[in-house]
Order: sequence, then structure tokens, then C-alpha cells
Amino acid sequence: MIAPRRGRAWNHGRMRFLIRLVVNSVALWLTSLLLDGVSLTERTGWEQVGVVAVVGLVFTLVNLVVKPVVHLFALPLTILTLGLFTLVINALMLLLTSWLTSFTEFGLFVDGFWWALLAGLIISVISWVLNAVLPD
Repeated sequence: MIAPRRGRAWNHGRMRFLIRLVVNSVALWLTSLLLDGVSLTERTGWEQVGVVAVVGLVFTLVNLVVKPVVHLFALPLTILTLGLFTLVINALMLLLTSWLTSFTEFGLFVDGFWWALLAGLIISVISWVLNAVLPD
């Protein structure tokens, strides 16, 4: 019997993380261009790409680590609101990312909860479209 290769699964996991990172970074960048209440630290050239990448990395890690725990504890509210509370959770993850990046020179700035709620909705739509286009 031939043992399965573990390298392929590991590479697949890393590639999925990188795709998620790129999708989140692009979604955050486009959202900051569309909404006045959401902005990124402004730099020029490749430094701006670095800002988008760092903020995207923080947002991706928040979504990978914190969001599942919040979803678990908020499950009764999510069921009660027929899933609409997920928008509030997305807004909270965006506000958490904004708070975490405020300690660095790479910042995401959100002007309040309602801007975060709208930005969370836009980021979800952009991410959905990009994930539909990109390979799994």
C-alpha cells in the first residue's frame, strides 16, 4: 500500500491561505476607495501595496482566529435574526482589525459602527465575487 503524500495537502492549505489573503486585501482596498468612512494609510507606489498587504494579513488572521469563536457564541442571535447578525459580526471583525492596526504605521481607519457595517457588506460581496472567479 502506498502512503499518501502529505506535501500536497500542506501546499494546498498554504495556497488557500494566500488566495484568501489576496482576496481580503483587494476587498479592503476597493472598499476604502468606495466609502468615505473607511480608509487606509496613504503611501505612494509599492509602499501602498505593502500597507494593503499588512492590513489584509491582519484582517485575514482575525477572520481565521477570532471570527469562528464569535460565530459560535453568537449562534443563538444568528439563528434568531435568520443570519442577519452575521453582518454585525463582520462589522465587529473590521473594527477589531482597525483597532489592531492602529498600533502600527499601517492603518485601517473606520469612522464608526455604521461605516463598518456597510464596509462589511461590501467586503463580503467583493470577496464572494473574487472567490467565484478564482480557482479553489
